[in-house]
Amino acid sequence: MSVSECLGDLMLINDEMSIGDVVQDIIRMGPHEEPLHVLDLDDVVRKHYGWRKQMPRVKPYYAVKCNDDPRILQTLITLGTGFDCASKGELERMIGFGVSPERIIFAQPAKSISSLLYARSKNVSLMVFDGAFELDKIHRYYPEAHLVLRIRHDSLKVRCSLGKKFGCNPESEAPELLQYAAKLRMNVIGISFHVGSNCDEHEVYHDAVKVAKDLFDYAKGIGYTFTLLDIGGGFPGDNNKPIDRYAKAVNEAIDHYFPVETEIRIIAEPGRYYVASALTLVSFVDSKRMLKETQSDGTEKTRMYYFLNDGVFGSFFCTAHEGQQAIPIVERKPGTQEYNSSMWGPTCDVMDLIVPDIWLPELDIGDSVVFENVGAYGYVLACQFNGFPLPKVKAYLRERTWKILQGLNGVVSFVST
Repeated sequence: MSVSECLGDLMLINDEMSIGDVVQDIIRMGPHEEPLHVLDLDDVVRKHYGWRKQMPRVKPYYAVKCNDDPRILQTLITLGTGFDCASKGELERMIGFGVSPERIIFAQPAKSISSLLYARSKNVSLMVFDGAFELDKIHRYYPEAHLVLRIRHDSLKVRCSLGKKFGCNPESEAPELLQYAAKLRMNVIGISFHVGSNCDEHEVYHDAVKVAKDLFDYAKGIGYTFTLLDIGGGFPGDNNKPIDRYAKAVNEAIDHYFPVETEIRIIAEPGRYYVASALTLVSFVDSKRMLKETQSDGTEKTRMYYFLNDGVFGSFFCTAHEGQQAIPIVERKPGTQEYNSSMWGPTCDVMDLIVPDIWLPELDIGDSVVFENVGAYGYVLACQFNGFPLPKVKAYLRERTWKILQGLNGVVSFVST
């Protein structure tokens, strides 16, 4: 591999190298006992500048929960994003990296008392609420906090509907909560919503912004002057899913309901958008079986079972629990026969099924199986069930991009903690 330099846990590669070249080099050196995540930090940087170009009025606050690899976080710190934290641990992580409290939103509607006190001790004042009990708790333990009321506005086309757990009804609950906040003299500064994780519907953002504007107007009538709109996350991040239509819907909505002259600050909480396509999984076939399945007409059909060294308890949580399709990339050797196939993870759990039914050329033990777009939620939700190792993450950055990052204010060292 043509690698020019290694900085801590970051490999600098020549500008002409593609991440595909890196993957092929890893395959040639395999098979590896542990699954490998190839982290392309250039992809994270491209996503950031793509966001700024397409939604210049919306400041991204990266959702740390989506992928908390320190090299991703350090890259985004250098690029100047904000951060969406949902726990004391995430707050400690970002404060520990030197992120100023003004760049953090505590976007957890159900905060523990200890996390609230920690936020207060570190002056992380921007936070959300969606109910009266949460408001009472904040009033008691952090009365000077800057509050954002989270409303529910679900998309009907999402992998994970967050509204089942968080967000108040904008018509029946939000006005009463705002009145109660005014009675407590709490500093509510705006409205937030989250349409759901991995959204496939761009129009929902326009509708949600309109609902938020109605609450801005209502709040003004009871003495509040809101200054912040948080449009949440849900933006796609796979390499074949651009955000153009989402950006168009958002831009049209905010320009109509919150024109520039209103000086309303607009933020978002993208996670998947920034990291989904940044990681590629390189896994290997540990074992295989050939089965003869009897069909309803009495004929037999051959099916191949492949057992990989990564699975649902590793990189594929979203495949099992959110129905996100896993698409294997394999080498197609000349003259190899194809079979109806299933791909399984390495554990003893029968639920550890990655790909239930797909036609593939016959693979040998030790062959590689590559999966793209595994950067969102795969690693952070992985565990070591059955004693299998977590995927190992190898990070790469091109020399040209490294120089750009070095030239930005507040550049940090790329060493894991």
